[in-house]
Amino acid sequence: MISLTLSNVGFSVGTRDILTGVSFAIEDNDKLGVVGVNGSGKSTLLRLICGEYEPTDGAVFIAKDKSVGILYQDDAFKISNEGDNTVISQMYAAFPSLLRDEAALLRIEAELKVAEGDELVRLSGEFEKINTRFIDGGGLHYKSRCKSLLTRLGFGEETHNMPIDALSGGQRTRLALARLLYREPDILILDEPTNHLDTETMLWLEGHLAAYKKSVILVSHDRYFLEKVTNKTLDVENCRAKLYKCSYTEFTRQKEEARLAQERAYVNQQREIERLEKYIEQQRRWNRERNIIAAESRQKAIDRMVKVERPEDAPGGISFSFTQGGETGNDVLSVRDLQMSFPGRKLFSNLSFEVKKRERVFIVGANGTGKSTLLKILLGKQTQTGGVYQFGYNVKIGYYDQENQNLSPEKTVLDELWDAYPDMGQTKLRSVLALFRFRGDDIEKTVSVLSGGERARLTFAKLMLSETNVLILDEPTNHLDIASREALEDAVTAFEGTVIAVSHDRYFMKRLATRIIELGEKTVDYRGTYDEYVAKKESEAAAVPSSTDEKTVTEPTGKELYLRRKEAEAKRRKAEARYKKVLLEIEQLEAELVEINDRLFGEAATDYMLAAELDDRRITVEDRLMQLYEEEEKGISTDN
Repeated sequence: MISLTLSNVGFSVGTRDILTGVSFAIEDNDKLGVVGVNGSGKSTLLRLICGEYEPTDGAVFIAKDKSVGILYQDDAFKISNEGDNTVISQMYAAFPSLLRDEAALLRIEAELKVAEGDELVRLSGEFEKINTRFIDGGGLHYKSRCKSLLTRLGFGEETHNMPIDALSGGQRTRLALARLLYREPDILILDEPTNHLDTETMLWLEGHLAAYKKSVILVSHDRYFLEKVTNKTLDVENCRAKLYKCSYTEFTRQKEEARLAQERAYVNQQREIERLEKYIEQQRRWNRERNIIAAESRQKAIDRMVKVERPEDAPGGISFSFTQGGETGNDVLSVRDLQMSFPGRKLFSNLSFEVKKRERVFIVGANGTGKSTLLKILLGKQTQTGGVYQFGYNVKIGYYDQENQNLSPEKTVLDELWDAYPDMGQTKLRSVLALFRFRGDDIEKTVSVLSGGERARLTFAKLMLSETNVLILDEPTNHLDIASREALEDAVTAFEGTVIAVSHDRYFMKRLATRIIELGEKTVDYRGTYDEYVAKKESEAAAVPSSTDEKTVTEPTGKELYLRRKEAEAKRRKAEARYKKVLLEIEQLEAELVEINDRLFGEAATDYMLAAELDDRRITVEDRLMQLYEEEEKGISTDN
């Protein structure tokens, strides 16, 4: 059953179109991922769905009796007037009718103790009526469910009675998320819900949303999260939106294929039109009757063509690199027995590790284990309660602060950069800002009015110009859209210095990490990629036997060991045969690709039909080679 429909929806501010012709529908139990660069209109779309904005064209239809719940990115948690000012009371306040019934039951119960006669009968009837409603509405278990959900979202029992005023912005957002999830609206809308979640909580939320029995609309730049949760993808680009009935990874493939196919069709059609126009011009020059007839025939062919539009350029992304600030020594950082605690709370103790030149170290762990605090200690922004640390020779640090506190709210974008680099010319500074999508009037905006994504890009613009050989990054992908995250990944990959980072972005870590340090009850220092670290943790978890398993585990017999070795040997021989076959096919396809390219710029340069056939075959060969290269790489890693 369809729960939400948008029909030709448009939204404009003055003469500027934000969205045009947006049409799509989602059904009950659909999980829709909404993607697009920052500023493409995703948040506007959410506000149109919720009724906060009125569309200037078209209409939004929500099915009858469907409730809508939304949590915007970095929503400031609104304190309810119901109940007292603690975490747990705010959860309870999400159910005002249950709270009212509960209070009424307590009042009537007290009155029943002294009532007599008709008043006793009346109160008993009222009590029974309210109690039935209370039980039917979930009154007997709503408090325990509230506590359970809070725990799932990182609020331990010790935080349940904390005052709201003592919570950080991230904790407030998670509390708002907990309230919204427990209400279970028919259409659940979340705007960047993972920004303040640690990995464990994020994994729980993935599973919760995937199993959610109602509609979910999810705006996120977390590629892993989108892939795990969504089954449909809405791509918002150039004021329009296109629905893909698939998850994120498949969407990226389909979109790229569609763009290439349209580009190819456009180029081929333009070539054909150009060929026909030259033929027409030649026939008209000869100017005989049959030539005129032939020319008119070709012109009619051109006029009858359904013109293929040239694909619109994708929205401009950012592109940058970090300026290298000389070479460090081989020993970049030494940490010895570092300790940090606050009154009544210990973050970490006896923390020791060494960081070597060109390592990319990612610090992970649950919220509250002290990851960001550790970075602030290393930067001298906070003082440890014990232990020492020391940076090595010629270390020049570039720091990215997830809260962008190094920006001055009253300055303009241009002045923020200019004051940091006063010797740099305005033309150069404008060019740098343009790389980060600050163009035209954007550079005159004050920092105070910038969005989270714009602040992040401005901070990276400043960081790019600093001469650094050690990058310390605190949640650098928060607030960045997917294209900007990919640009950052490219910049860090090309950076020849050392990286120390805190991140919850699994895709970011997967691509960059060479070492993982996990903070927690026990510090884990793993040298290897993020995928290897995850596999090791899963292997260790699987190796821990349950109490039931311990009773039933027996040693394999000699025959069983023989059969296992025989099976393993057969698998190994099969894998070797497949690996050789892959290498042979790669060799053949690479040779064919060279031949295709030679023919495209040789005999097919003037033959449209042959060129089109060769181009199609080239794409098929390249796609197959990519598959084989991946299989070859897996084979190599398995051998190692």
